[in-house]
Amino acid sequence: MKPAEVVQFLRDLASAWPDAKTELHYTGTFSLLVAVVLSAQATDASVNKVTPGLFAAAPTPQAMVALGEDGVGALIRTIGLWRAKAHNVVELSRQLLALHGGQVPDTREALEQLAGVGRKTANVVLSVAFGQPTVPVDTHVFRLANRSGLGRGSSVVAVEKALEQRIPQDMKCESHHWMILQGRYVCKARKPECWRCVARDVCLFPAKTSPPRPTARRA
Repeated sequence: MKPAEVVQFLRDLASAWPDAKTELHYTGTFSLLVAVVLSAQATDASVNKVTPGLFAAAPTPQAMVALGEDGVGALIRTIGLWRAKAHNVVELSRQLLALHGGQVPDTREALEQLAGVGRKTANVVLSVAFGQPTVPVDTHVFRLANRSGLGRGSSVVAVEKALEQRIPQDMKCESHHWMILQGRYVCKARKPECWRCVARDVCLFPAKTSPPRPTARRA
């Protein structure tokens, strides 16, 4: 896409998702961090089912450490990889207490040193909690960026760098929410629903799909 097309594509997505924000439920920076860690290889909906009980039992890093891996595990066992995630959530809470006075740091380098925190998780926290112009790339953003031509690359880091270079600075904080929701609900993995896409005129995907044919009623 040319620079003007990038802006138009994102404006179209913004019109489709005017109130876009993370679909994870959280009450503060610590709970956001934990929720994003739990969401790896799990749906936001499944995470939102377990976090109310978890955050009621352990709203702070101190309480999370006190709850321990067994206690955390018992509350999150319905989501994927729950044992590893229980370990990471307790360990990152220990690290926050030991290294950051119990506060979530606001740099990518410090965040990525925490247990269970990768580049995407760090970018989400930096963007959502601290308003920094990062572009988190999850599976939905990776697919949509490559498919549409918004920012192509063979790896998550390559796509992230392409998007950071091409997305205007004043659109970066919100753009990843638009892309995630568009990728999750319209530009789907198995088959994009191009006929529903508000940005299809700018999108470079060559095999745009048509609406499904109505099912004929039986007499």
